[in-house]
Amino acid sequence: MGAPLHVDRLDEGVVLLRLDVPERRNAMTEELTSAWVSALAELAADPGLRCVVVTGEGPAFCAGGDLSWLEESGAMTPERLRARMLPFYRSWLRIRDLEVPTIAVLNGAAVGAGLAVALACDLRYAAVDATLSMPFTSLGIHPGMASTWLLPEVAGLAVAREMLLTGRVVTGAEAVPMGIVHRAFPAESLREQALGIAATVATRAPIATRLTKVALASGGHAGFEAALAWESVAQPLTMATSDLQEGVRAARERRQPRFTGG
Repeated sequence: MGAPLHVDRLDEGVVLLRLDVPERRNAMTEELTSAWVSALAELAADPGLRCVVVTGEGPAFCAGGDLSWLEESGAMTPERLRARMLPFYRSWLRIRDLEVPTIAVLNGAAVGAGLAVALACDLRYAAVDATLSMPFTSLGIHPGMASTWLLPEVAGLAVAREMLLTGRVVTGAEAVPMGIVHRAFPAESLREQALGIAATVATRAPIATRLTKVALASGGHAGFEAALAWESVAQPLTMATSDLQEGVRAARERRQPRFTGG
């Protein structure tokens, strides 16, 4: 058996994470979870990182939690299960802690906790015929992986209620007007299109991009005045960078800027 997770370092600081347990539809096995935690720790310490892209190998993006866990749960107390599940949630949701933009590329089925990981990313793109679902209650369990927060944050309460209470399955194409994904592409061009978007993100000024991500984190600012207070500090910080000078020069010279993060 090969590695459950591949870390591909592409140009301009873009990293592609490929979940590769196709025989399990990229379910969150212990091996994949361990590899995920190690990869994210390494990426968090990488000063040259500009953008992270997550996708799946085979026909699925991620089928969610390993069903063998559910089969074993009947022999455990709620206290022991909580002690097991909370670190599991946090392990996968560490992608939210990365300072650079993150992109989920839904090449196929994104189910339950697997969809939650995609929702934890900053941007989402899907194959037109990919299937997205939150079938927790149909399995007899409450939603997990912060689904009851992530789905409303991304798509609003109305969409979250329908998907979580009915288990409705939507395609990538249907998910666009619902706000769950930004755009849907034919399966054969999805990865190329998404990596093109990642390359664009990676060319933006690193300091300004990271601060913008912080500004928009966890639903954005508490209010209008909070936004003004943040921007009155963050924008001057970027105005003092060499990247701003490069951006102005590039605009005057009508060329693409070459930002260095300085």
